[in-house]
Amino acid sequence: MAGLKEIRTRIASVKTTRQVTSAMKMVSAAKLKKAQDAILQIRPYAEKLHQILTSLSASLENVEDSVYTQGRNPEKVLVILVSSNRGLCGGFNTNIAKKAIELVKTKYSRQLQLGKVEFICLGKQGERQLKHRGMKVSGNKNEIFDELTFDNVNEIASEIMKAFADGSYDRIELVYNQFRNAAVQVQTSEQFLPVEIEEDDEAQNTNFDFIYEPSKEYIIRELIPRSLKIQFYKALLDSNAAEHGARMTAMHQATDNATALLGDLTLQYNKARQATITNEILEIVSGAEALKG
Repeated sequence: MAGLKEIRTRIASVKTTRQVTSAMKMVSAAKLKKAQDAILQIRPYAEKLHQILTSLSASLENVEDSVYTQGRNPEKVLVILVSSNRGLCGGFNTNIAKKAIELVKTKYSRQLQLGKVEFICLGKQGERQLKHRGMKVSGNKNEIFDELTFDNVNEIASEIMKAFADGSYDRIELVYNQFRNAAVQVQTSEQFLPVEIEEDDEAQNTNFDFIYEPSKEYIIRELIPRSLKIQFYKALLDSNAAEHGARMTAMHQATDNATALLGDLTLQYNKARQATITNEILEIVSGAEALKG
């Protein structure tokens, strides 16, 4: 059995750890509230924008004229991996890195073998894991999480869209954690470019005679880039909220584990102390009996 001093040291260490994890849990809970409000506010806007885009596209024949909707043979593939800059959030970063690697190995195995799959990482943890697994990381935008605003995200999205328009990449995939609740994050992969316009049967069967000013074609040309930027921004807000939820859950579990371990150590300490006291009493009694003899 461990000595009393060793057990006391471990008890003090666990108490300190529990204080840290409890504080981190409360900080993440406060940040989660703000991040959750942000993603819940933008989702209806993003969904409505996509609905309008689909409705208009259904009535046009030349939507494919947009550079962002031109389907190409995916020879050069870019995967945008959204993770976090900090750890201590359970399997948040590990799971999304595995999702990205699984995506390229299954969907783009030929391009991967030819060395034509590249990654751009938004988050230090995802970048570290990809490099550890031998993936080609061509750049990062880890600083985006220092100030996650639409203006900052817009700059990154514009760079990526320009790279696609210039032909640097034929297919761009977006991989991120989608926020469901504090305990559930869904690893998600979406084709970012080229844009796939889904057919909307309801929109095609609608006979409303709307007057568009300016023309439908102009509106479509304006909506597609805006929709892409909103989609990109929503993905980062989703990941940000999911990160705080994952960290809050992980720190809550760590605090509970520390409390349970503290109980076990306290019991072990009391048993060791009782055994020590018993031995001391036995020694005193034995000494007294020896003096009598």
